[in-house]
Amino acid sequence: MIEIILLYFLTKSMGELAVKKGLPRGRWKLLTVMAWILFEITGLILGMAFFGTENLYGLLAFAIVCAFGGYLTVKYILEKKPDEKIRDDIDKIGTDDLRP
Repeated sequence: MIEIILLYFLTKSMGELAVKKGLPRGRWKLLTVMAWILFEITGLILGMAFFGTENLYGLLAFAIVCAFGGYLTVKYILEKKPDEKIRDDIDKIGTDDLRP
């Protein structure tokens, strides 16, 4: 339950960042949720492979940490995209419209 609440707030902040970058909000929210689930399943499988299946709470904690890594990966990719204002300025290079 706490994981779903955390994911809600993380996707909300990701949507705000996408709007700041001039990109579609829903696409980046969906990408965040998909990366979260993919990294969580991967972390659970790797945890079972390395640590066994004896400690279920440890495996779940490891999976949540991996899932947060998925969120951070998507956030890193989105932060590297240029802001909307910078993108507009880049499109105007070579024209007379580039005034402060």
